[in-house]
Amino acid sequence: MKIPLESLPLTPEPTTIRCPNCGRPGERHHLTHSRLIRTECHHCDYLMITCGDTGNVIEAYSPGLYAHAM
Repeated sequence: MKIPLESLPLTPEPTTIRCPNCGRPGERHHLTHSRLIRTECHHCDYLMITCGDTGNVIEAYSPGLYAHAM
């Protein structure tokens, strides 16, 4: 039986980190029951879910970055 990741409990306070994709503030959540770590950025839509035990990537999405003309 597959459990949707959205239904798993998160730690009370996410850790603020720098997004590895765009460098802006992102969040790291530790999913307590499944021992997963979810890193996400709401600025660039980056997502990476890894196993907290092995470090293996479970799911990842990293959109491309585009240079903005100034």
